[in-house]
Amino acid sequence: MSTAFLAGLVAGYGVAIPVGAIAVLIVELSARTSFRVGASAALGVATADGLYAAVATLGGAALAALIAPVAGPLRAVAAVVLLALAGHTAWRALRPRAWDGSGRTRRGLDSPARAFSGVLALTLLNPATVVYFAALVLGRGDSADPDPAAGALFVLGAFLASASWQLLIAGGGTLVGRALAGPRGRLLTALASSAIIAALAVATLLSS
Repeated sequence: MSTAFLAGLVAGYGVAIPVGAIAVLIVELSARTSFRVGASAALGVATADGLYAAVATLGGAALAALIAPVAGPLRAVAAVVLLALAGHTAWRALRPRAWDGSGRTRRGLDSPARAFSGVLALTLLNPATVVYFAALVLGRGDSADPDPAAGALFVLGAFLASASWQLLIAGGGTLVGRALAGPRGRLLTALASSAIIAALAVATLLSS
């Protein structure tokens, strides 16, 4: 049982640690709004990773084979969504009165509920995650006769690993936000994040 949980932890950190557009988004949200919003976005990522780990544990090789033919289109959809998000972030940062009296924007993902649901949906557009977990499940050697309890511990480990890493990123974003507390600093943070997310979206398209 403990082996399955540790395997889930390793798998969760393996998929969470590489820095991508979602990590940049979490940092930007935490810096520009609050830790609550950034943490909600972080938990959205962890929930998506946990769901994909569960689906991969249940589906295994059959699911990986099913997702593979549509990986390209789904990657393209994710890139388009990222580009739209980058454009919207830059537009809100530049438009007059985009900031309220506390220095926070009023719309978009700037509430815990919207941050959680929006980032959850965006993370679920990444088909590589479920293929990654499916490959790991097959590599564990028990997919032919799976143990439900071990599978649940694997999923729990993956979720906790992803959540801990993403919350660490959100906390770092909060520190950045305090260092750049003024409206100009927050504006520059939003514009820099928009540029990075757009670049990562282009990289996603080029890799398809």
